[in-house]
Amino acid sequence: MTWRAPEITRTPEPYVGDERTMLEGWLDYHRQTLLLKCAGLTVDQLKTPSVEPSGLTLLGLVRHLADVERWWFRIRAAGEDIVGLYDGEEDPDADLNAVAGADAEATFATFAAEVEAARKAAAGLSLDQTFRRPRRDGTADEMSVRWVYIHMIEEYARHNGHADLIRERLDGVTGE
Repeated sequence: MTWRAPEITRTPEPYVGDERTMLEGWLDYHRQTLLLKCAGLTVDQLKTPSVEPSGLTLLGLVRHLADVERWWFRIRAAGEDIVGLYDGEEDPDADLNAVAGADAEATFATFAAEVEAARKAAAGLSLDQTFRRPRRDGTADEMSVRWVYIHMIEEYARHNGHADLIRERLDGVTGE
């Protein structure tokens, strides 16, 4: 039997709630939207690039967003001493680019694990908690956990737009 991306039932975004509930709810909505865009597709479809010259794929987006979850919630906000999932000196964008030999089923499992680990890492952090993000030029920015949530919602929203276009190209499926 050919593996396909799992079907998903997306939970609606929250309409009311305190700030944390709204941020977590909207982020979960966007996480689920990415999976919805992949649902039912084969490995070959998940690895099919959007349109030349771009090599952007749905599988690459899943890999990228798993890595971003790890990077912002666990490494930066929670200060865990771990490395990125797809760090490589040869290709800093290996998460997006190196999908030809990637195991799609393992990638989806990694994504789910990283989302859960990000939730756990963020659960004990105040939205006002800050951390320093070093820059390549030797300076550092002070950032808050609140900023991480807002950035992650933006990151998913942007990439879900890409995912929507890729999915439409693959099989004509469109929608929210």
